[in-house]
Amino acid sequence: MRMLVLGAGQQGSACAYDLLVNSSHDVVLADVNVENIADFLQPYAGERLTLRQVDANDRAAVRGVMEGVSATMSAFPYYFNLGMAVAAIDAGSHFCDLGGNTEIVLRQKELQARAVERGVSVIPDCGVAPGMVNILAEHGIRQLDRARAVRIKVGGLPQNPQPPLNYQIVYSLEGVLDYYTTLSWVLRDGKPVQVAALSEIEEVDFPGAGTLEAFHTAGGLSTMAQRYAGKVETMEYKTLRYPGHARAMETIRDLGLLDAEPVEVNGARVAPRDLFMAVVGPKLRKDPRDSPDMVALRVEAEGESDGEDVLLRWDLLDRFDAEAGITAMMRTTGYSLAITGLFQAEGRIQPGVGTPDEAMPADAYIAALDARGVKICASRLLTAGT
Repeated sequence: MRMLVLGAGQQGSACAYDLLVNSSHDVVLADVNVENIADFLQPYAGERLTLRQVDANDRAAVRGVMEGVSATMSAFPYYFNLGMAVAAIDAGSHFCDLGGNTEIVLRQKELQARAVERGVSVIPDCGVAPGMVNILAEHGIRQLDRARAVRIKVGGLPQNPQPPLNYQIVYSLEGVLDYYTTLSWVLRDGKPVQVAALSEIEEVDFPGAGTLEAFHTAGGLSTMAQRYAGKVETMEYKTLRYPGHARAMETIRDLGLLDAEPVEVNGARVAPRDLFMAVVGPKLRKDPRDSPDMVALRVEAEGESDGEDVLLRWDLLDRFDAEAGITAMMRTTGYSLAITGLFQAEGRIQPGVGTPDEAMPADAYIAALDARGVKICASRLLTAGT
């Protein structure tokens, strides 16, 4: 069986590594530049790992590399996801991606009939958030007789934070800035509404990570706010950072330094966001061996079960794998994508288009993560109800 990974960046490389280590399948890693692959992939190159140069903008080339592939896992930027899904369906390949943009996911869902006809499954939003957190949230909802509230918190953090932002790039700075400037969907009194990013800051005590702050950002709920409108009273997704980060980024945003609309500077048109990424990006980009990262995650589902008011909670604190040289964000995000693709290729997922909370079997998914050393701790607490 042959598996295809699109994108040779951090998440795509981690996904390819997971497939090579945890399956017997051959893997094709495709990107516009595959000359300098990650060190942890080098031992597999030329053996079970094949490298293919392909430009995401060249639809015919992408379609060609998908031929004969059982499942395609895309770690390309989110704006390619719709086109990649269409190409995969046409090629008869199962498809999953890292998602992150709810509007694109809704357009992918329109491919339902086309995917069923071709007998393939399409699962967008398959990273850690969206992705892992949505599977856990759905798992909680299904264990309750009536779910009243779902609260999700997750963040990629430096283990040794440095001022002024106490943050380092663990994913994509462009993606982070999108989340900091886009309205976030939540459920309030059962109704989908949008709230401002970086708002409603709350303090969180997270064992192993210390005191953190949580605030609204976009994308993490995927389509769950729409799915559970009128069924769950409260649902929200918040990002975790060290205290003070949200206010600092709010100031930067409100000053216009994250605006995408170009302004004139000494006769040249410059987008403030592009300038911000060019200046700040290098300062926030660290070698993980010098500044290791971690991922903190908490998913809570609150409601009634067997006549009792209960709170179901899942916690995760994952750290940089120094031996393999794989960051915690790569482990949680890239491995999640790989597990999804493997489940699809093994026929565990029904044909059609569904988000991870709709399509993925939670118990098997959690067990697969556990086998990779990504440990999710579950707890059940009695509450006083609401």
